[in-house]
Amino acid sequence: MNILITGIHGFVGNNLVTAFSKQHPIYGLDIVSPQKDGILSTFRWNELDSIPPVEVIIHLAGKAHDTKNTSSDQEYFDINVGLTQKIFKYFLKSSATKFILFSSVKAVADSVIGERLLEGEIPNPQTPYGKSKQEAERYIFNELETWQGSDNSRGRLGVLQQAQQPVEKKVYILRPCMIHGPGNKGNLNLLYILVQKGLPWPLGAFDNKRSFCSIDNVSFAVQQLIEKNIESGVYQIADDEALSTNELIGLIAASQNKSVKIWNISVKLMNAIARIGDFLHLPLNGERLKKLTESYVVSNVKIKQALLISKMPVSAKAGMKKTLDSFKQI
Repeated sequence: MNILITGIHGFVGNNLVTAFSKQHPIYGLDIVSPQKDGILSTFRWNELDSIPPVEVIIHLAGKAHDTKNTSSDQEYFDINVGLTQKIFKYFLKSSATKFILFSSVKAVADSVIGERLLEGEIPNPQTPYGKSKQEAERYIFNELETWQGSDNSRGRLGVLQQAQQPVEKKVYILRPCMIHGPGNKGNLNLLYILVQKGLPWPLGAFDNKRSFCSIDNVSFAVQQLIEKNIESGVYQIADDEALSTNELIGLIAASQNKSVKIWNISVKLMNAIARIGDFLHLPLNGERLKKLTESYVVSNVKIKQALLISKMPVSAKAGMKKTLDSFKQI
C-alpha cells in the first residue's frame, strides 16, 4: 500500500520509514523535503495536490510539549489543530482508506486518578498542548459526523462504536504515552547525563510508576492497523509494564556500567527547590519535577484486544535498554 506520513522527518517518522519502507511505498509531507532512503518523495504542505494516490495517511506532524514553557498557547493550536484540519480534509476527499492520527494521552489527562488511564476517561486536559491535541481529536469526530451524513460518504465509519457493516474508510486515533527509542533522548537526557557524571539521584523519596512506550511497540501497532482489518477507534499505546523513576535510574546506571546512587531527600524540600527553578529557569523546575516523579500508568488493554495479542512484542525494560544503549553512539 502507498503510505503518506506527515512530519516524516521527525523521530517517529524516521522509525516508521525504517519499519515499513521494505514492504510499502512511502511518501512524506513535512516543512522540509530532503531526499532520504526509504522515502520516494517528500512534499511540502502547499503541495497537497501533487501527492500521488495513497491508501494510508499517518499524521505525525505537530508541536510537542514544551517543558520550558516558552511557547505561546496559540502556537499549539495553530500547528496541532491547524495541520490536522488540513490533512483530514484531504483524507476525506482522497481515495485513502485509512487515517491514523497520533494524538497523546495528555489529550485526556495531565494526571491519572486511580490505578491507570483508560480510553473511556472523559477528556480534561489542562495544558495548551493537551487542549490542542483534544481539539484536534474533536475536530475529527465532528468532521466524520458531517461526512457520514453527506453524499460523499458511501459507507458508515464508526470511530467510537462497533461497525455494523464493512466500511470504506477507517480512522484510528492513537494516544501514546512517552515514546522513546534510538535516536531520541527526549526527557531521558537529563537523567542519562546525571548518571553519566556520577551524580546521585536526589528524588528517591518519590514513589511512582510511569508508563513508557518503545518505538518498536509503536511501529508494531501501526503496522497491524495498516495491514489488518482492525476496527476504527481510539487506542492508547504503551508498554505492558510501568517503571518507577528509581527503576529507570537503575537501568541507566546499568547501561553505563555504573553503580546506582539514589538519595531519599525530603519530598517537601525537593518541591521547594523546583519552585525556585521555575523563577530562575533552572533545569529542575516544577514541570520537570512533575514529569520525573508523578505516577502516570496507561492501560494498553484495548489495543491488544483489537490486535488479538496478549502482550506487546517488546517489554518495557528491553525497550528502555535498547534506547539507553543507543545513547552511547550519539
